[in-house]
This record gives sequence, C-alpha cells and structure tokens, in this order.
Amino acid sequence: MQERCLWHDTSPEPPLDLGKLQGDHTTDVLVIGGGITGLSTALHLAEAGISVTLIEAGDVPSGASGRNVGLVNAGLWIPPDDIVEVLGEEIGERANSILGGAPALVFSLIERHGIECQATRTGTLHLAHNGKGDQELARRAEQLQRRGAPVELLEADDCQRLVGTQRIRRALLDHRAGTLNPNAYTRGLARAAQAVGARLFTHSAATGVSRTGEDWSITTPHGSVKARRLVLATNAYTEDRWNEIRHHFFPGFFFQVASRPLPEELAGDILPERQGAWDTRMVLSSMRRDAEGRLILGSLGKGDGKPAAFLRCWANRIQRHYFPQLGSIEWECSWSGRIGFTPDHTLRLFELAPGVLGVSGYNGRGITTGTVVGKGFAQYLISGDDDALPLPIRSPKPIRARSLRSSSYEGGFTLYHTGQCLRVLI
Repeated sequence: MQERCLWHDTSPEPPLDLGKLQGDHTTDVLVIGGGITGLSTALHLAEAGISVTLIEAGDVPSGASGRNVGLVNAGLWIPPDDIVEVLGEEIGERANSILGGAPALVFSLIERHGIECQATRTGTLHLAHNGKGDQELARRAEQLQRRGAPVELLEADDCQRLVGTQRIRRALLDHRAGTLNPNAYTRGLARAAQAVGARLFTHSAATGVSRTGEDWSITTPHGSVKARRLVLATNAYTEDRWNEIRHHFFPGFFFQVASRPLPEELAGDILPERQGAWDTRMVLSSMRRDAEGRLILGSLGKGDGKPAAFLRCWANRIQRHYFPQLGSIEWECSWSGRIGFTPDHTLRLFELAPGVLGVSGYNGRGITTGTVVGKGFAQYLISGDDDALPLPIRSPKPIRARSLRSSSYEGGFTLYHTGQCLRVLI
C-alpha cells in the first residue's frame, strides 16, 4: 500500500501551471492561501471586477482542500440546536440557514464553471452504529426537519439498501448534500478564478507582512505585493509566526485508505447511489466509493508516520465489520490531512487588523464552509456588509493550550484505532 493521495491521481481537472510570483505587484486584495476558501474569495472578487492576487506556498491544492473525504455536507458538525446554544438564537440560526444552503452554492459553482470533479447530488448518510447512535440521529432529524431541511430518517430495509450492510439499522439521509473529488473541485475553482481575471501564483510563500500607511506589503522569496486588503485563508495549515490565525485553532488530523477498484458484481450493493457516509462512533469511520468503484475508508487521526500494516489492519477491521461480503480486498493507497479544530466546534471569522480578514476552525466541514466563507468575504470587502457570512466578523480570544488539546485528541484517536485493530472496540 503506497502513501499517496488518490484524489490527486484521479482528478479529471488537470493541474494549472501558475508559476511563482516574481517582481513587485500591486493589487486591491491579496489572498494568502490557495485552498477552497482563498480561491472562492478570489473568484467572487474577480467576478465583481476587483483586482485580486492570490499566493500559495505550495501547489493548488496542497492542503486539506485537495485531501479531504470529499463530502459536500450541509451545516456544521454539531446539531442545529447545539449551534444555537453556543452562538445564541440570532447568530446560531443565521449559521444554520447559510450553511444549510452551502451545498447548493458548491453545486451551482460546479455547474456554472464546468468543473469536472465527479460530483454526485444523491445526499450523504449518517449511520447509527448502536442504540445511542439511533437516538442521536432521531434528535438531529427532528431538529433539521423543524427547520425545513430535506432530511429523511431511514430504517431497516431502506437503510440497508442504501448502505449495503446489515450492521446499520438506521441512517439519516440529507438530500441537500453529495460528494466530489476535492482535488478536482479545488483545481476547478482556480481555473475559474483565473479565467475571470484573478492572478494566482504558487510556490510563493508569504515570508513577511508589514504596514505602510493604509497599504499592506507582503514579501515572498522572489517578489512582493502591495495591497489595500488581505485575506488570510490558511486555516489548519497556518505555520508562520507572523500569521495570527495560528492562535485561533488547534490542529487535528484525518486519514483515508482506498482499495483498488472493485468490480460491480462484487461491490455494487455497497453505497449503490454513491452517497458518502460516516458513523456515530466516538471516533467516526467514514466510507464512500469513488467514480472508479474504489471503497474509501477514513477516520480521525494521523495516518502518515504510522506503519502501513497498522492502517491496513484498521481498514480490514472496518471493512469486514460493515462489508464482509467483499471478503479480503487489496488496499491501494493511504493519505492524511489536517483539520482546524475549535473548542466549541464552530468556525471563527475575524478582522485581525484594519483590512485583514481571517478564518479558522472548519472542524472537518471545509468544502462547503470554505466556499461560503470565500463568497462572504468577497461581499464584505466590496460592500462592508457581512450578512452573507455564516457568522458576523468578530475579535475572538486566542485558544489556550493549543498543543495540549492537539496532542490529547491525537492520543485518543490512536488509542481508539488500536482498540479496533485488537478487536477490543468496533
């Protein structure tokens, strides 16, 4: 089993030859970070006729935007009533409404710009793995249906038909959602942004930021940019000491393991409508199939650095529990990425200094949330109105004990997966 990202290898959208930023440039808005948030910001600004430049330290994409599970999910990680409890009635329902409509924005951009990313619009499935999970899904379904969301609680045969396992007796089907190849979607956003006038540069890390009057000056290894406004779209991949985003999340990780393509006669009853799925375990297992019929399993925690035998053992354990009809299958590759976590499981939007916008803490919902935030940032930069953003722009306090939180999460994830491999947990 090789350590490489399947989405990169199978992307229908080819990589763009964007080149390094060289020399001195001037722009209205500079975006730092070439993931979904940054590219959505650049695309929507350029469509409005605003001069925008984007710089990315690696390729587009190189972070979680091209390495995630590829679920086009609605809402935040926590249920809508919990969001209201954390954020208050007005802001909580604003977040529920805007992020509930986020998949529609993603799919509209895919259609409008002809992005070839193997998108499906058949929904996603949240799977109850035990009685407590049954209750949790019933709670979520009631809250979502009360708000008019098109979700459906599936039972028994209907559930088993869409999942392909006898282990799951209840699942929550969210008709708003779907799946895609995240690498291809991100490349497609870059192509669309460039086509409407955004200037994009790769392998051009920001090495310093300074203020001169009302302008910001950003240096890179081979050039510089002067801009009136900055957008810091680096989230979980923020590492530079000058970048204040690093104080507003604590890093977590996820990994995925993909099989070789499985013949339809063997695996055709597993997620036959190509929904993406995840279960209600304390440390979730995700599962989906790609356009070529691979089974892709994933979970929280680091995969890189762990022995291939450990990841293979974990994948075999999950596959044989849920889909024993496959027998023994061969695992083709594995890969990992980062997640920006926050203590309350909600994102943060802020203006770090006059003219400097930032975001952190997608908590594993980056495809839809990043797309919405990028569009909202563009509107705010154009009009000063933040009502297209899921939350108002604030000045939150930095997160304390970030390293301790991160190591505690990772230690718990590893212990849980070890228990699964040893058949103590399932």
